[in-house]
Amino acid sequence: MTTATPVRGPAREKAVAPAGPRRWTRWWPAVVLLVLIAVPYSALPLPGLLDGPIGSAGSLQLLALCLVFGALATGYDLLLGRTGLLSFGHALYFAAGSYLTDIFMAEFGLPFVPSVLLGLLSGTALAALLGSVSLRVSGIAFSMVTLAFAQAGSLLVERDPGGVTGGEEGRAIPADKLPASLAGIGNTANLYWIALAYLVLTLVVVHWAVRSPTGRVWEGIKENERRVEVLGLRPYGFKLTAFVLAGALAAAGGVVHLLLTGGATPQTTTSDFTLSLLVMVVLGGSGSRWGPLIGGVVYTWADQRLGDLAGSGTVAGLPSVLRVPLSQPLFLLGTLFVVVVYVLPGGVVRLPERLRTARVRTARAPAA
Repeated sequence: MTTATPVRGPAREKAVAPAGPRRWTRWWPAVVLLVLIAVPYSALPLPGLLDGPIGSAGSLQLLALCLVFGALATGYDLLLGRTGLLSFGHALYFAAGSYLTDIFMAEFGLPFVPSVLLGLLSGTALAALLGSVSLRVSGIAFSMVTLAFAQAGSLLVERDPGGVTGGEEGRAIPADKLPASLAGIGNTANLYWIALAYLVLTLVVVHWAVRSPTGRVWEGIKENERRVEVLGLRPYGFKLTAFVLAGALAAAGGVVHLLLTGGATPQTTTSDFTLSLLVMVVLGGSGSRWGPLIGGVVYTWADQRLGDLAGSGTVAGLPSVLRVPLSQPLFLLGTLFVVVVYVLPGGVVRLPERLRTARVRTARAPAA
C-alpha cells in the first residue's frame, strides 16, 4: 500500500499560487467603492463623457443619477430576472416615494426625516397592497394588472386632485424643509454620496435576498412554478415578498431622486418609465449580479449625453437624411439597444465571458 507524498518546495508554491489572485479579486468592489467615494474630490476631466471635471456640480449630478437608476434597475431585477415577474407598474412605487415625501413636507408641514420615513413606509405599503391583488393572477394577466395600476396612478397625478400633485408641472421640493447640507448647488457632493449610499444599500439587500433560502425559492419559481407547488411551498407568498421588497427599494430611490432633481415630476409615474427600467435590465443582463447596475448606468448616461449630441452643431450641419434621425435621442437610444441585444445577447455583463471564449478559440485555431 502506497501513501501520497506531500508536495514540498517550489511545486507546492506553484500549486497554491492561484489562490492569491482569486483572493484579491474578491476585493475589487471595495476598491471601486473607495474610488466612487473620492469622486467629488477629483478635478480630472473626461472629455466626451462629462461636460466638466468629475468633481464639478454638473458632473456629480449626472453621476448621481446614473447611480440611482443603476440601483433602481437592480431592485427591479428582483422581479424580472430573479422571480420571472414582468411588472409594468414598478414606476408607481418610485413615484410614490418621491411624491409622498414631498407632500408630507409641503402639505402637512412635517420635518424632513419624518417625511422621508413616511414616504418610504407609504410606498412599501402601496406595493404590498397592489402586489397582493396583482399576484392573484400570473403571466400576461399579471403584467396587464400592474400596467392598469400604473396607468391609474399616472392619471391621478395628472388630474391633480385637491391640488396636491401639481399636475403636469409636478411638485417642487420645499427648500425650507431641507437640511442646510442638502440645499444648493454647493452641496451637490452630499447628494452624490446619498445616491451612492442608496446604491450600496440596494446591492447589499439584493445580494442578501438572492442568497437566502427565499431567493432560492424565487429561482425555482422562475424556472418552474408548478414544481415549487409540488414541493409543498406556496409561490404566492414568496412572489409577494419579492414584489414588496422591490417596491420598497423603488420608493427609496424615489426619495433620492426627489433630492437630486429638486422636485417630483409626473414623468416618473408613467408606464414608459417602467419600460425604461426593463430596457436597462435587458441591456445590462437580466438575472446577473452586476448586469442591471451596468445597464442602468449606461442607459442613464446615454440618455443624458445623447440628448446633448442630438442638439449639437455637428448634427445640425449634417444632411437632412442623417440630421432628422440623429436629432432624436430616442432614436439613438433605440439603435444602441438593438445593437447590444444582437451583438451581446445576455447583456453587456456577458462581454468579458465572450471575449475569453473568443480568445480561447483563437488560441486553439492554429493547433487544429
